[in-house]
Amino acid sequence: MINSSEAVAHAFLRAINRQDVEEIVVLMAPDHRFVDSLGNVVLGRDKMRAGWAGYFKMVPDYTIAIEETFCDGLVVLMLGVAEGTYAPDGNIKPENRWKTPVALRAQVEDGLVTEWRVYADNEPLRERMRKSS
Repeated sequence: MINSSEAVAHAFLRAINRQDVEEIVVLMAPDHRFVDSLGNVVLGRDKMRAGWAGYFKMVPDYTIAIEETFCDGLVVLMLGVAEGTYAPDGNIKPENRWKTPVALRAQVEDGLVTEWRVYADNEPLRERMRKSS
């Protein structure tokens, strides 16, 4: 079992970078709370299983590169860059690639992520989505 908050948060991030929905779910607390950059909240492991699966269909090469990590007990803050390609039809086209700075806040308790909060400017992705409509 992963024992430090920082190790759990980084394992969660690696699962995201592999688009491994089942591993993401294994690392979530049953009452997991996801908060996106607009403040929208999704509660529960099962809802987030569907949420991550849908997001990876829309952005199949989504990755996050972390440049700095700060840990204070149960809270882990990671700073870096998120990027991917908007591919609603499954076809990855270079013109639909985007990249944006990201801050992630993980709350970890008993070896599981109880909250994953994303702070990012999603305008680069929204722009690709508008152009594809």
